[in-house]
Amino acid sequence: MQAFTFRLRASVALLLVVAGGGVARAQFSMFAGAPNSLAPLVRAVAPSVVGIEVTEAPETSPPPALAPLQPGGHAHAPHLAQAAGSGFIISPDGMIVTNDHVIAGAAHIGVTLDNGEHYTARLIGADDLTDIAVIKILSSHPLSAARWGDSSTAQVGDWVLAAGNPFALGNSFTLGIISAEGRDIGDGPFTHFLQLDAPINPGNSGGPAFSMAGTVIGINSAIVSPSGGSVGIGFAIPSNSAAPIVSTLIAHGAVARGWLGVSVQDPAGGAQAADGGAVITGIEPGGPADRAGLVPAEMVLTVNGDSISGAAGLTRAIASMLPGSKVLLGVSRDNHIFQTLVIVGRRPVQLGE
Repeated sequence: MQAFTFRLRASVALLLVVAGGGVARAQFSMFAGAPNSLAPLVRAVAPSVVGIEVTEAPETSPPPALAPLQPGGHAHAPHLAQAAGSGFIISPDGMIVTNDHVIAGAAHIGVTLDNGEHYTARLIGADDLTDIAVIKILSSHPLSAARWGDSSTAQVGDWVLAAGNPFALGNSFTLGIISAEGRDIGDGPFTHFLQLDAPINPGNSGGPAFSMAGTVIGINSAIVSPSGGSVGIGFAIPSNSAAPIVSTLIAHGAVARGWLGVSVQDPAGGAQAADGGAVITGIEPGGPADRAGLVPAEMVLTVNGDSISGAAGLTRAIASMLPGSKVLLGVSRDNHIFQTLVIVGRRPVQLGE
């Protein structure tokens, strides 16, 4: 059976039954197996976890899983779509981190705190390549904020507590372990995910993955599943990758990324594939590559002397550069290798390399 990768925004219409259960008295040990209870940890971190409801404008073409809502008022009013996701508060003044795909195309963003309070949020900044966004709510009182953890210290086998708003049911928590590190799931060129076996489902997008110390070591973002529900394979953006992006979004509203103005793909096979590189399949008229004289069918082998591996490798290398930077590309054309100087442009939103 084929498995598919899903981003985890959920339709608010997909409401399932809720299962309840009791909790035992807490007793943690660094060397014991599973903790007797996670109740103290949940109580500590729950106030920082939020549910997010998004109303989308009709022109955003929501995914098929989103159920259209009947509009009130005029019979010919445009249909809106509503979706749900998760997030977590990172500052007492109401800054909240979530996934870009949760709020992309939103006409209205609503936030529900763990205590049931509702707010309207405004977008501070978003980065589609890393799938990270920051929104903000205004509260009359300081809010409980989560703390960033150090994902570089996370190990395969460490316990992890995943939190979020699955199927728009409200905040819930699931326990699992980090089952792998550095996963590349083909969902954007920048993030090498933590793989988790804690159950996460549609609606968990943007929610935090907590360490047993109560710090955020990841942002839950995707699952692999043949059905769309949890089969125990989920993925989180590591905190050490996410935190700098979040800081940039708060400061500037966007991440300034380099751009060549080319479409690229991996080599098809043969000797060229063994050498790595990225094949140019299209040129943006007037873009940086066009001005530098690059043409389709050429293959970019190096960036400032460093070999690149495939289209994603080229995208990562260029996007990490500031617009206006000069970059020396090693290019292969008709089995001849030459160097081309390109002035890097600024990457437009939602466009390729």
